[in-house]
Amino acid sequence: MDALLEHLEEVIGQTRATVAETLGAGQAIAASDDQILRTMTLAAELQRLTEAVLVETVGEVSRRSVQRDRELRLTTRRGCHDVGELVQRLTRLAPATAARMLRGARPTMVAISFAGEPMAPHLPAIRDALIDGELGVDGLLAIAGPLTAMKPRVGRDDLLAADAVLAAEARGEGPSGEPPACAESLRVQALVWSAYLDQDGAEPLEDRAIRLRGITLGATRDGLVPIRGMLLPEVAAQLRRISDAVNSPRVDGDRGVSFRPSTASDESGPVDPRTWTQKQHDALATALSVAASSELLPTIGGAAPTLIVSVRDGDLVSQTGWAHIDGCDEPVSRAVAQHAGCAGVIQRVLLGDDGRIKKIGTEERVFNRHQRRAIALRDGGCLIPGCGVPAGWCEVHHVTEHAAGGPTHTDNGVLLCWAHHRLLDHIGWRIRMDQGVPEVLAPPWIDPRPRWRPVTKSRTRMLDTFARRRT
Repeated sequence: MDALLEHLEEVIGQTRATVAETLGAGQAIAASDDQILRTMTLAAELQRLTEAVLVETVGEVSRRSVQRDRELRLTTRRGCHDVGELVQRLTRLAPATAARMLRGARPTMVAISFAGEPMAPHLPAIRDALIDGELGVDGLLAIAGPLTAMKPRVGRDDLLAADAVLAAEARGEGPSGEPPACAESLRVQALVWSAYLDQDGAEPLEDRAIRLRGITLGATRDGLVPIRGMLLPEVAAQLRRISDAVNSPRVDGDRGVSFRPSTASDESGPVDPRTWTQKQHDALATALSVAASSELLPTIGGAAPTLIVSVRDGDLVSQTGWAHIDGCDEPVSRAVAQHAGCAGVIQRVLLGDDGRIKKIGTEERVFNRHQRRAIALRDGGCLIPGCGVPAGWCEVHHVTEHAAGGPTHTDNGVLLCWAHHRLLDHIGWRIRMDQGVPEVLAPPWIDPRPRWRPVTKSRTRMLDTFARRRT
């Protein structure tokens, strides 16, 4: 081990000096394509070798931290609660990365017999590929996950056969004849081997998945509620399908809309500033909104499941103050109440200064189904150019806000998807009605010369527009 320590120290010193000299001087800018790609390839190989050392040492730290006597554990002797904390302190890795190193160490560790003799690891061929630098942690976990899961139900010889073939694929020497496989390709091949060898494994896996499924909503903090849990594969797949449908920038071949001066290289629609995780959130919000308004869900207390948002009437009109959501500990912005009132049902309750209920108004659904159908026919989908959310998944927005006296009339309602409806005050788009026809004003970063433009996604109205242009 002394030789490895000396070599690592020497290599690190040389590499640090070379990296500082090359990257610090910005030589990568002047490098050729071949030099850049070759450098990346060699750096990745060096990283894989480094990961092999990390996996081996993390595994040994774990082995030396399982003594019955807590005081004898390596982690305790170094003042750490567990292996993860010790690894994080030594390597400066994130907790998730340290945990991945530990998961990778378990199937590749050299086992110790009761007599103290070394024994073959669970996946010997994979271990060899790891030590040779042909396999990194990503590839190791991609293989080890499926193979380890079927270990109790598959014979040792079959497991070793899969281990050998997958290690060969990682080296580019496998029966497929393909170059060295990347981590994703190895994961797919490992799953195929698992399905082939573990014919009866699906049912136990399904039972385990059923037991472990669940979602937990945490306490509200800084205006956000943390969510964590595990979804069944078919539920996750359905959520992905919904997300893809909602977040698709084009529908039915529509190329989107651009207000920039047209050029041969600029044919894209307006840029969506949301991150992918934000889009996923908004797609889930859309699906929940559609489901709640479908009247197909079970009732609660005789009524459909309804989001209850309370706000003082004066605050809603003056655009100040806070609102409160039933089931949420922290107050929310007034915009939440405004959004809920615009898209759902409003019931006014008058309270006296002493808290006594003085008057209860009747529920008022902002737009009825007849109005919604008419607006959908006129707008065809979310009114914001470039948005591909269809009419059936949109909400109806009051152009002049309901709280400010805006009428519940088709001349004052337009279709907006959940995200554009909820974030309209923040995204720079403006909407107005011109004799019952909706018009939008784009933000300056989309339209250098902003002007009000009539917009529709309705195929019928588009055909009428084309016909007028031809005549």
